[in-house]
Amino acid sequence: MYGLFPRDVLAELSRLQGEVQRAFDISPSIRGLGRGGFPAINVGTLPETLELYVFAPGLDPTTVEVNLDRAVLSIAGSRKTELPAPEQKASVHINERFQGKFQRVVSLPDDADPNGVSADYRDGILHIKIKRREHSQPRRITIQ
Repeated sequence: MYGLFPRDVLAELSRLQGEVQRAFDISPSIRGLGRGGFPAINVGTLPETLELYVFAPGLDPTTVEVNLDRAVLSIAGSRKTELPAPEQKASVHINERFQGKFQRVVSLPDDADPNGVSADYRDGILHIKIKRREHSQPRRITIQ
């Protein structure tokens, strides 16, 4: 018998948090990208660039929009359905391919240079390169 609260309140709160995370596809930082969103994203750094690999096979690159605003990179677009039209009265038994609108948001590190961004789509992978600014080095200031 259930009381006023579910038996495991923390498990229920954790489940709810996961649903909210998936619903908004929240990415709090470059190190905190969530799993399971579409498209999948790999992020890494090289000494001079930040590299993002966005795995989005079957997309028309002209329908994908990449924006950078205040160290937040957003990738949005849509993938058309490949299912039979309703008037064909076909039965679909398994449909695991994502279809519809999508958006992914990634917070970038402070050294990302918004003026040094390039993007290339090849073989179903959107490759975004962002140049990194040189770190400011401490220097001694002479007093005159």
